[in-house]
Amino acid sequence: MPKFVLLPTDLALLAQLLVLALYLRHAWRTPLLRQTWRYVSKDAAAMCAGLVLLLFLLVALLDSVHFRPLLPPAPVASGGTATPVVQAAAYSTRTLSLLDVLLEGPRESREKTYSVPLATHQFSKESMLRDGVSVRDFPRLKFGGKHLSDPDTQWSNDVRDRSVRGLGFGALVALLLGALAVLVQARRSGNSAAQAMLTLWQGGTELPVRALWLTLLAIALLLGWVAALWPYYHVMGTDQTGNDVLFLALKSVRTAVVIGSLATLSTIPLAVVFGISAGYFKGRVDDGIQYFYTVLSSIPSVLLISAFVLMIQVFIDKNPLMFETGLERGDVRLFLLSAILGITGWASLARLLRAETLKLGELDYVQAARAFGVSDLGIMRRHILPNLTHLIVIVAVLDFSGLVLYEAVLSYVGVGVDPNTNSFGIMINAARNEMSRDPVVWWSLTTAFVFMLALVLSMTLFASAVREAFDPRARTFRVRPLKSPRGAAVAPGVAP
Repeated sequence: MPKFVLLPTDLALLAQLLVLALYLRHAWRTPLLRQTWRYVSKDAAAMCAGLVLLLFLLVALLDSVHFRPLLPPAPVASGGTATPVVQAAAYSTRTLSLLDVLLEGPRESREKTYSVPLATHQFSKESMLRDGVSVRDFPRLKFGGKHLSDPDTQWSNDVRDRSVRGLGFGALVALLLGALAVLVQARRSGNSAAQAMLTLWQGGTELPVRALWLTLLAIALLLGWVAALWPYYHVMGTDQTGNDVLFLALKSVRTAVVIGSLATLSTIPLAVVFGISAGYFKGRVDDGIQYFYTVLSSIPSVLLISAFVLMIQVFIDKNPLMFETGLERGDVRLFLLSAILGITGWASLARLLRAETLKLGELDYVQAARAFGVSDLGIMRRHILPNLTHLIVIVAVLDFSGLVLYEAVLSYVGVGVDPNTNSFGIMINAARNEMSRDPVVWWSLTTAFVFMLALVLSMTLFASAVREAFDPRARTFRVRPLKSPRGAAVAPGVAP
């Protein structure tokens, strides 16, 4: 039985999932919230982006279940005694995750140095003996294409056949899921399968099934292609130390999710409390809070974060016995770095919330609540905060995107995550020297860029729909044109 290890960031992610589950339960039981989220579910771009985000979240969760494998018992020399020797359980000093177990092949397929995507030979030449003569040539990879006896003649056909099989399997999975959706719709509506398929394709349901299925088809084709080739090749090549680049990118997803989510959640409470308090109470409270975040904003953020990170690193170096493995040490630094990014980055959101609260405090319904004797806390909770939700959502998502990118800057100056922790920032930082090579090593930077683009863009598209749905002004004046039976738009309230 392995020894499960619960890291600080694992606890934080589990706590976030628990809070999210409780909120979904509350939203489902609240008619207004349920109707608001139904509006989000009708946005095709938001639902497709949400599907991609769920895929990233699944990778992060698989990489958040850590354990230390149980080592096999050591052999015991027979001493001639009848009493059996009981050995204590010994565990490996290497902490693994479920993602490491699922991707054991790419994790252990380490080459000597660089290799291009789907290559069978090393990227750089080396001196080697061939028929007793020293020549310089590209050596064969240890794992990439090792099943080929003659790569020069077999590689193209092998890659083509495996690609076709992988794409076909992905298309089959997508078709089966689409058929399942058709059967569910036919059973719910009582119509035939053909009518149910036509209804789903024309958008006759609350969910944009056609857009979701097309997105699912694209994901299934991509995953099928990778699954067909990855056991035999390095799909995105290898880095300078021979590690599989695609595996490193998947391992970096958890770091990006942890930094973006934890730092954002650390920012929001401080910004909401200080911003609303400054705009609502005004006077000395406003002056004190303004002075505080003005001083904080005057300090260069990189220097402030660097100072905190270096203090943390000194503490970690002086207390090495607090951590059993290097992963636990790096995770503590990641957790504290996320907290520091949140604590030092709330000033801009607080300033925005203060300005909006000053405007909302002068509106008629807020003045009427004061006249009826509603408490200050009740006014802020019932009238101020709901009208600021859309601002908090959009700024939080922008901060999430910025924090994912900001980690690359911190890694560049050497105050980011631990060097043993996989992250997009470390991959991009390592690509600085690779881009100056001739020929250029482009695949590491490209892989990190594509993963970061997919994560940040998906979050931005999803948050745009959430912001529009939760904006009270947009919800009040939103008018949807009705559809006549022939599909022509008519004015609301007019019979077609």
